[in-house]
Amino acid sequence: MTTTFWLWTSFNLFVLAMLAIDLGIFHRKSHTVGFREALGWTAAWITLALCFNLGVWHFAGPTKALEFFTGYVIEYSLSADNVFVFALLFSYFAVPAKYQHKVLFWGILGALIMRFGMIALGAALIAKFAWIIYVFGAFLILTGVKMVLKREEEIHPERNPLVRLFKRLMPVTSDFRGDRFFVRENGVRLATPLFIVLLLVEFTDVIFAVDSIPAIFAVTTDPFIVYTSNVFAILGLRSLYFALAGVLDKFHYLKTGLGVVLTFVGVKMLLGHTAYKIDTLVSLGVIVTILASAVAASLHWPKKAATALPDPTHLR
Repeated sequence: MTTTFWLWTSFNLFVLAMLAIDLGIFHRKSHTVGFREALGWTAAWITLALCFNLGVWHFAGPTKALEFFTGYVIEYSLSADNVFVFALLFSYFAVPAKYQHKVLFWGILGALIMRFGMIALGAALIAKFAWIIYVFGAFLILTGVKMVLKREEEIHPERNPLVRLFKRLMPVTSDFRGDRFFVRENGVRLATPLFIVLLLVEFTDVIFAVDSIPAIFAVTTDPFIVYTSNVFAILGLRSLYFALAGVLDKFHYLKTGLGVVLTFVGVKMLLGHTAYKIDTLVSLGVIVTILASAVAASLHWPKKAATALPDPTHLR
């Protein structure tokens, strides 16, 4: 696909327009996002992604369209890991439900900017050093195996080095000030705990992007396809969180399934230039089968007891 300046510019303007409509019209006032609203937005973002996929098919052919769709499925499924962390962060800091959408909106806007830079860097590395693809593949395999074997861990945001550094640079209020990130009191500018949560959301996305972006490079090295599939998956992440937040514990095998997906994608990347190269359509089938099996296993063998979340009050 010819990725001209105008193609990139038009797509990014479209994304900014959608975000402006989202925040400026539908979520201008902070409110609790209900299950039905979340499902509606989830369906809307998925429909937009599929419509874009049809456009890719029309203008660039079925091969590029399949690459986009496979990349989108990989990224959207891996974003489930972000959803688990969002739920833990909001519970840990006792963030009121009506303020959570604002945090995720600005967090995802920041994620779009950071991922653009990371994708550009990844594409440049692959173009200049072809062997880096094997490094990415090995990294994905190691990460996937670690996800499969690693047990659940408690989250401790107060130990995050970014949070510690920020608190040294700027004082933080003891409680929330509505949906504001910053306030001025007695002539002093203060951050609120809501901004600390936003920092952690951004930090979390960077960590997960280190896994997910190389995974899409296993499907295609076209920067435009990698970027657009990432963007559509991220845009649907907020609504996915609100749709799944209440039932996350029911899908306790999903993290294991995601680890298997990463391992498979790493193997595909290592075999990309051999006689055993795995076709993109086969990859899509394998990935969908793994995820469906993880969901089915979670429902068939329900979790016996939920892991207790840390008490957020000791941070106050």
